[in-house]
Amino acid sequence: MAPRRPRDIDAELRALQDKAKLLRTRQKAELGELLLATGAADSLDPDALAGLLLHGLEQAKGNPQAAESWRQRGEAFFRRERAGTHGSGGTKATPAAPRAARRDAEDAARPAAE
Repeated sequence: MAPRRPRDIDAELRALQDKAKLLRTRQKAELGELLLATGAADSLDPDALAGLLLHGLEQAKGNPQAAESWRQRGEAFFRRERAGTHGSGGTKATPAAPRAARRDAEDAARPAAE
């Protein structure tokens, strides 16, 4: 029986750091897509958007039912967006559609041993 190869922990750490950086980049892009899809980027300036998000975080901590209500409303928004793209023949992309497609592709590429 051959001896085990030592693990290259530095290479594994670099790979994880690269993956984390890629995920943060995707997250930023998706947030930008979300702002554009909802029209918030056109309606509110960055200070107002930041204040709105901070207020929402504070409210969600004190009232979990509010956060669930927001989640349901967001889910309905993306369902309408996806339904609108199929019927109109347009190529309008939503943040949820690319995210779901990437997640499916990543799941398919992930080894079963993880």
